[in-house]
Amino acid sequence: MSDRIIVGTLGGAFGILGEVRLKSFCADPAAIADYAPLTTEDGKVFPMLVLTGQVKGGFTARVQGIDSKEDADTLRNVSLYAQRDKLRSLPDDEFYYADLVGLTVIDTGNETLGTVKAIENHGAGDVLEIQLAGQSDTMLLSFTHEIVPTVDVAAGRIIVNPPEAR
Repeated sequence: MSDRIIVGTLGGAFGILGEVRLKSFCADPAAIADYAPLTTEDGKVFPMLVLTGQVKGGFTARVQGIDSKEDADTLRNVSLYAQRDKLRSLPDDEFYYADLVGLTVIDTGNETLGTVKAIENHGAGDVLEIQLAGQSDTMLLSFTHEIVPTVDVAAGRIIVNPPEAR
């Protein structure tokens, strides 16, 4: 498990005074500001983030150290990470996406299908993208209890019951 969890993505400038667009991945989207300091993939640290408003699909925010539109534009599509120890503990049936990526995926007949490549959510629920074993192809499965009855992060595996192809 990683010591950092992705909590949001910056979307570039909002206005000319250094505000940024922000998409939060937190269960309570406004809680993203509580997890500061936030870091980027390349290690840049933002000690403080203040939400300043709402826009379609997210927020506007002031990020400490970003004071101009040009500075804010350099942050387009930059992911923000929080330290795992700052995040709340999850119930047994909830997971951080970062903990699922890389887990082995096994079907209910104990056949290895592949590994979790990514978890996507485009508005209709979570979807597992599975890199099929020994192939360049991927498979998409809805992340529902019916299709994914068992997630065992400690054992490094997910058991799936994929629907039959029609």
